[in-house]
Amino acid sequence: MASVTRRRAAGPDRRAATDAKIIEATERLLAGGARFTELGVQRLAAEAGVGRSTFYLHFRDKTEVLLRLIDTLVDGAFELMSSITPAAGLEGLVATMIRDVRYYRERRHLLAAILEVSAYDTAAREFWDSQLQRFIDLAEVWLRGDQEAGRTAADLDPPTAARVFVWGGFQALANQVLIGPEDQDEVVAREIALLMWFGGFRRPAQS
Repeated sequence: MASVTRRRAAGPDRRAATDAKIIEATERLLAGGARFTELGVQRLAAEAGVGRSTFYLHFRDKTEVLLRLIDTLVDGAFELMSSITPAAGLEGLVATMIRDVRYYRERRHLLAAILEVSAYDTAAREFWDSQLQRFIDLAEVWLRGDQEAGRTAADLDPPTAARVFVWGGFQALANQVLIGPEDQDEVVAREIALLMWFGGFRRPAQS
């Protein structure tokens, strides 16, 4: 009698693989120049090689796919930024900002889609804002640490300064990678770092 080997259930693995196919297909289309608002579920499913009904078994709608892409994009950027502290000095901050701009330049198709959709979709905007809050919280921790150590002005307000850094710096970064010339990326990155450093981390005390 032939032996029968019980096969492991492939449900979770198969689901993860299908999720990945749909996400990768969406990013591939965006990288190819498609605008997210113009992509229908049918096209995403076809690009991924799955049926429309299969798509809806894995994602509520195409915005949910975008939220997964946002999560991945921000995780990479956060890992990059959190790899340093103000102890690295000005040049360390400049070097990290240059890498950050390059990171977004390579993924500008995702950034464009995120900014496009978050302008009109409440769920996307709230999720995007919550992801940026991670950077604000990190900047606030850095600023409080420098303030307590006496390295920056006592009258600096860390929560407000952190919001200005992240929102202002990100707007400059996004504008550069989406419509600015690539040969100016390092110049813009350095200016962002200098503004953060002398505007916050080493802000002189008011006389």
